Amino acid sequence: MFPFPNRLSIKHKNNKVSIIKDKKIAIVGGGPGGLTLARLLQIHDADVTVYERDANRHARAQGATLDLHDESGLRAIREAGLWDEFIANYRPGADRLRIMDKAANTIFEDDINGLAERQRPEIDRGPLQNILLDSLLPDTVMWDSHFVAMQKQNEGWVLEFKNGISVYADVVIAADGANSKIRPYITTIKPFYAGLTAIEGSVYDSAKNSPKIHTLLNGGKIFAVGDSKSLIVSSKGDGSLVFYPGCKKDENWLRDCGIDFTEKAQALAWFKQEYRGWDDVWQELFENASTCLIPRQIFSMPTDQTWETQPNLTMLGDAAHLMPPYAGEGVNMAMLDAVELSECLLSDEYDSIHSAIVVYEMQMRKRASATTQESLDSTALLHSPDAIAFLSQVIGSKA
Repeated sequence: MFPFPNRLSIKHKNNKVSIIKDKKIAIVGGGPGGLTLARLLQIHDADVTVYERDANRHARAQGATLDLHDESGLRAIREAGLWDEFIANYRPGADRLRIMDKAANTIFEDDINGLAERQRPEIDRGPLQNILLDSLLPDTVMWDSHFVAMQKQNEGWVLEFKNGISVYADVVIAADGANSKIRPYITTIKPFYAGLTAIEGSVYDSAKNSPKIHTLLNGGKIFAVGDSKSLIVSSKGDGSLVFYPGCKKDENWLRDCGIDFTEKAQALAWFKQEYRGWDDVWQELFENASTCLIPRQIFSMPTDQTWETQPNLTMLGDAAHLMPPYAGEGVNMAMLDAVELSECLLSDEYDSIHSAIVVYEMQMRKRASATTQESLDSTALLHSPDAIAFLSQVIGSKA
């Protein structure tokens, strides 16, 4: 476990917690956004507790690697005082990218070694989670705390959890992801289906079990596109890989298709039919999948959403602005939300928590609107006949 870094060295310039002094803050959800916020508040002596539904930090397998961006995810890491821990755990070279067509021809190979200015360093979700968890004081995270409901009490909230525990908080922050149970207390606006369904799978020990794809990956990522479909493959630091075929489907397709994706034979048969005309090398992924495949419909929040700010309740990350994953912005936006919300709550410019949240939500919605539109546009272009040209243009513009 990492030692709790020198708190005095990164204190707020006025060395106080201002409007949140003596307030109990509950963060519901222990993903990167929630944990980052907890860290940023805690190093300023705020009384913060994270309530996470998982039984413990090892309860859930972590998905694909994350590329953190300098202006958002990496900014959060720096402001949290965790840069050294990040450098010790990120994966050099994992941001290599190979763009391929359906025939398994390499259209573009981005070997970024030596081009540090282009790097968006990658880190596996598990190590990032551990860095953030280990930076918090003991017992900051209350595991096995599945949020059920909450009610107003005096000027705060009483939160109820499935384990039977109830707690009081002066301020509640929803960091509980795409299916947030707290968001409905803030707004009735719901996400819409973005027209795409992806299937998530993984292969353990990919060098042995998927050698051809493993070689093509070379420790990085593959974006294969064609026929208005995508297939994204990503290496992980533990020697496994994760893959995501994505294609346009009606919203009810998953319900009506009759395919049991937990059965490998059915999943492979679907892939052969859906991706007919694609090179046989891609079938290696489905033939050697180590776990059941998981269908994931892609949803997005509207770009014009707004709501009336509440005095002591707000949200961040996917709970606030769910967007498609095809621009790589979700985690970065959640961590930037944490930075901006902590800045507002710790600032001496506001005379109330309500006024601080008003400012945070205004800037968060404006920023998220632009990023969500970018993600929707990227999703559409990646699943269009012009996907190869689009990817080549994006890579070229960053060269």
